[in-house]
This record gives sequence, C-alpha cells and structure tokens, in this order.
Amino acid sequence: MAQARQAGLLALKGQQSSARLDVDCLLAAATGLSRSQILAFGERLLSYVEDEQFSALLDRRQRGEPIAHLLGQRDFIDFTLKVAPCVLIPRPETEHLVEAALEQPADRVLDLGTGSGCIAIALARAWPESTIHAVDYSTEALAIAQQNAQALKVEHISFFTGDWYEPVAQYRYDLIVSNPPYMGLNEPELQQGDVQFEPSLALTSGTDGLSALRQIIAGAAARLNARGRLWVEHGYQQAKAVRDLMAAHDLVNIETRYDLAGQERITGGRAQ
Repeated sequence: MAQARQAGLLALKGQQSSARLDVDCLLAAATGLSRSQILAFGERLLSYVEDEQFSALLDRRQRGEPIAHLLGQRDFIDFTLKVAPCVLIPRPETEHLVEAALEQPADRVLDLGTGSGCIAIALARAWPESTIHAVDYSTEALAIAQQNAQALKVEHISFFTGDWYEPVAQYRYDLIVSNPPYMGLNEPELQQGDVQFEPSLALTSGTDGLSALRQIIAGAAARLNARGRLWVEHGYQQAKAVRDLMAAHDLVNIETRYDLAGQERITGGRAQ
C-alpha cells in the first residue's frame, strides 16, 4: 500500500495541489478501506484487481478529472452527496449560502437551480417541518437530487423540472435561494481545473455571467411573501451589480457576505 501511495504522489506531483488527499481517496475507493486504514496498514499489498482499479483512477486524475467525479460523491456541510458530470460539484462557498439562509426560519422555501440538491437538502434537514421546492432545468440533475434526498431520508422536498420560476409560478415563499450559473461565456476559468468537466448549463450565463441572476432577482419580489428573503451566490466581482439589481426590483435590507477567501460571494435582500 505504501508503495502504491508513493507512486501515486509522484504521478500527481506538481500537477494537483491536493495530491496527498487525492491519492488517499483513490486508494480508499480501490480498496474499500478508510483513509486512516490506508495510513495504518502501509505494508499491505494491493491485490491485482485493486492495483488495476487504483491505476485507472490515478490515470483519470492525471488527466484532470475532478476527484468528486472519480469517487462519485462529495461531502457538503455534514452529509455526503452523490455527484455526477451532469451536476455542479458542491463547493464550500455554497455552504455560506446555506448558513445565510438558515438565519431566518422559513415555512416555504424555493431552491432554484438545485443541481445535486445540496442546498434544498441542507435546508430540509435543518427545517423538517418546512415545505421545500427544488427546481432545475436538467432532468438528469433532478434525478441526482432526488436520489440524494432519498438516500438521506429527506422526504419533504418536491422537485420540479423547468426554467426558474416557470414550474412553480402559482406558489409564494418565505425564502428563495439559488446558486445559479454566473460565469461569462468567455471566462478563462472555464478551461481550468474541475470546471472544465462540469456542465456548462450550471456554469455560464450570458456574456457577463449575470443573465440568470437578472431573471431570478427580477422575479423574486412577486413570489416572496411579505418580508420574505432572497439569497443568491454570485461571482466575486458581481456583488455590486447584484445589489443594484435587487434594489431596482423592490428588495430592501440588501447585504453581501464574504467567503473564506475574503471575496464578496453571497448577497441577500428582503421583500417589503
């Protein structure tokens, strides 16, 4: 095991900043052992099947495939989600969105662009008595979100297929949350890291990255109950534009929160 681990570290050296963690996770996937067991049983030899599986996973990681896709899962807050190439990989920034949303209890909640279901599931776990609606344009993404909800035994989320507010136009909410696509079509980050393997539908939104945010913000006030709140995640350079959009569409008490890197990442506003 120690020999395979060292070979993996050499293979990813200088290529992946998370090489040590990646190698341990891939070994765990190939052997069925935990990361702590891998470190504890370094003298254990890999079987032929384990070695072949580890080598195949390592080769894919060398080509840049996200570790979450190779493992088929990603941790989010205090639970684990199934992920696939059809959904955005949940990130720590989105945990900040959930934290902001949870500050004010809500009986009726809408998650727009739910993807893996990470936001809707986190809120549903925190608020077992609330009604949660989750919308996504992608039927493939919704299938993953539904599988995650079932696996985590979260039963009070209703899933809808459609374009933003369209499938839930008859409802009103105390809270609307969204991590929409917010990258511009020509941003160089689209060809870098994990992003190049993720669905463009969940990443890009017009030339300036604001098209989805404009639609979500423009429709929020009419679909929020009195004093209901909207919280959205956005690009670190988009905070002012998002605040201006919220103010232009009758939201008040607008505020922006920072991510762990100190970048403006989450903005919210309240209906009057």
